[in-house]
Amino acid sequence: MAAVTKSRRPTLAVWKFASCDGCQLQLLNCEDELIPLSGAVEIAYFPEATRAVVEGPYDVSLVEGSITTPEDLERIQQVREMSGRLITIGACATTGGIQALRNFADVAEFRSVVYAHPEYVSTLERSTGIAEHVRVDFELRGCPIDKNQLLEVLAAELQGRRPRVATHSVCVECKARGNVCVTIAHGTPCLGPVTQAGCGALCPTFARGCYGCFGPQDSPNTASMAQVLSRHGMDEPQIVRLYRTFHAAAEAFREESERHEAPAGTPRRTS
Repeated sequence: MAAVTKSRRPTLAVWKFASCDGCQLQLLNCEDELIPLSGAVEIAYFPEATRAVVEGPYDVSLVEGSITTPEDLERIQQVREMSGRLITIGACATTGGIQALRNFADVAEFRSVVYAHPEYVSTLERSTGIAEHVRVDFELRGCPIDKNQLLEVLAAELQGRRPRVATHSVCVECKARGNVCVTIAHGTPCLGPVTQAGCGALCPTFARGCYGCFGPQDSPNTASMAQVLSRHGMDEPQIVRLYRTFHAAAEAFREESERHEAPAGTPRRTS
């Protein structure tokens, strides 16, 4: 990865596709950090923050949101072409987000329930992450992303190095904070062992189980995790729902959820 060495400030663009805007707001939530950041880069395109637009191409693009419409497919290609580096931010942009629940159901039925005139709505059958359509230089997880991780990624881009973003599980963060394991101590279902760190073990710190906001960690044993969930009282539909939240379409979570909705009598993987 080459550092930005231009005499001018590198340009930063922030793009939105299908999403709630929460990850873009994390950039605005940097507050004090935005002052030195604005001195290091030129925020050239960021509709969430300003109507001012500097024409591309851009050195770095942050992309929030999933691809859900034919227009999205065309626009993400254009964004890729005008971006030196493209970084996806958040669950929607990395794995399709909550809207990827459509991938497991009849989209036409959803459309008919939600919209008064579904015939006017043009949508794709699947909600997908950005990397399924264009080359992505780095994926930053979270729903929403962690602002400190975002600042680390931006700093790494300016310095020409790989971002130092953890890929281990939330359990490591729990141990670092001295948390009592909510599953062992209270029998609370928790996806911490199979979920990537980044949130600071927020939910377990308040005696709640992890919901998998940051998606699968680098080596998730989802089958073993499902066995633990079952021992603590979750039935098959509940396990399916737990794996189908923020990162429902992430490969490891998707495969495990599908295993637990298999027809009766179908052999199931045990390891």
